[in-house]
Amino acid sequence: MTQDIETIGIADLFGPPSPGRDRADISIMAAASGIGFMAVRDFPGDAWLMPERRAQLLHIFALPDTEKQKLLRWNFDRTRKNVYRGWFSLQPTAVSYKEGIDMGPDIADAAGVSASDDPLCEPTPLPTEDALPGWRAAAADYYRAMETVSNALMRSIARGLDLPETIFDSYFEHGISTLRLIRYPLRDANAGIDISGPEFSVVHKGETRTIIGREHADSGFVTLLAQDGVEGLQAKNLAGEWIDVPPANSTLAVNFGQLLERWTGGRVRATRHRVISPKTARFSIPFFYEPRVDAEIAPLPLSGAEPFEPFLYGDYLWEAATNFVEMAGIKHLRQPRRAKAS
Repeated sequence: MTQDIETIGIADLFGPPSPGRDRADISIMAAASGIGFMAVRDFPGDAWLMPERRAQLLHIFALPDTEKQKLLRWNFDRTRKNVYRGWFSLQPTAVSYKEGIDMGPDIADAAGVSASDDPLCEPTPLPTEDALPGWRAAAADYYRAMETVSNALMRSIARGLDLPETIFDSYFEHGISTLRLIRYPLRDANAGIDISGPEFSVVHKGETRTIIGREHADSGFVTLLAQDGVEGLQAKNLAGEWIDVPPANSTLAVNFGQLLERWTGGRVRATRHRVISPKTARFSIPFFYEPRVDAEIAPLPLSGAEPFEPFLYGDYLWEAATNFVEMAGIKHLRQPRRAKAS
């Protein structure tokens, strides 16, 4: 039997202890420890997941190229100082065929971000108010809404592990969560690259489809993904089969990251996923919920969990993130903040 991805109502997570909250916790833990993927609905800020509200955020893709170029990262424009935040351009020869922008916590709370020489904490280059009136306020509101949902899910997972519900809270004060906006255009058939090989294409339901987002597992704690009603996102189930993640309005697709899998001794699964090309351009809005850069990740008090050497989240994240094609060529720009024991 193919395991489907469950949609869970989470309204009760935002209230006091109740039987409804207990039921939601059980469903969330079952998804987290099973397929490692779920969808959630009914939460504060879910109006953002309707097409007209989502379009406010995605309006950034309508900017002229001259304005987008002002937001580029260093590896796309060597005159820029920002290396981790900012715009990444389409790369025609890469499997992952997308453009977009990575934004940090300063978009929601510029005053609350302390100055740092760590590129993971750098400010985000953003379009001016004149270029996109009202866009910054919308992006800030969306970022805060996703933080609220992520925090509720984090506490639910803690309860599901029979740990104090606030055990993770301090790690996420001054966290470096990323809001990413992505556009996957249709690939130009005349771009001069052969996309017939297995790296670029798969057969799904008897039809050859191009891969536009390479198979991977997210590196962080939890990812909340707003889709645009266009199919294409797939997750690998426990049997190793690729199944479609439904792109319904008013829901967030939720997957758990490798940090959480490691932290929980494998109790939570970081599921591999990919994107295959739909018939039309596809937009997605992932929010990667992440601890603060200097958080020390050490084993939790879980019986039977494999111990591991504590590590700093920033060191772990930099090593993982800089392997993605849109971050190519920047790994050398940040040294580990903690020397490895020899």
